[in-house]
Amino acid sequence: MRARVYDWFARATASVGGVRAGCVRALDLDPGDTVVEFGCGPGVNVPALREAVGPTGHVVGVDITGAMLDRARGMTERRGWENVSFVQADATDPPIRSADAVLATFVTSLFPDPYAAVSGWCELADSVVIAAFAPRGSRPANAALSAFARLNGRLFDAGGGDPLDQLDARTAAAQRALADTAETVTEERYLFGTITMCAGYGCAGDRCG
Repeated sequence: MRARVYDWFARATASVGGVRAGCVRALDLDPGDTVVEFGCGPGVNVPALREAVGPTGHVVGVDITGAMLDRARGMTERRGWENVSFVQADATDPPIRSADAVLATFVTSLFPDPYAAVSGWCELADSVVIAAFAPRGSRPANAALSAFARLNGRLFDAGGGDPLDQLDARTAAAQRALADTAETVTEERYLFGTITMCAGYGCAGDRCG
């Protein structure tokens, strides 16, 4: 059920407000780069990522749900893409050691501790881009977002509290991780401020040599 719901959600929001295209631009990928997408779901971002890294690059999709990866693999197999691979794993315990860039769209709000997750990703790549919900942007959008979160309480781990408050807190925690770890952070807002994209570049603290 979780895979079906999020499959629909990911496809429905694939190009809303230009956020996903903006994320790919923010990654600043070059041909030949390796980019890892955590929480890749059914692979809606894969075509744009593959175009950005070219035939000599590599796209790695990571998701914890096998049903999601089955959909993603089916898409890439139909298109004959050999430089795209998928790994079933927990994004909070990355199965990779390094990459040129990391992308995560609409997944940090699913983690109980998004700060730790994003901080770990920053140890893997020079560029880390995350897109997340930033509630309180517009009343109609927040109403729809709240309804979706309440209908999928297990997906968002919302419990009995206000799902918008939880989304606020988890989005803020993910952004703090970038601010505390990356040398430079940029932010863009989409869909009347309801979606925020943050990009972290470079290193901070002990990672700077």
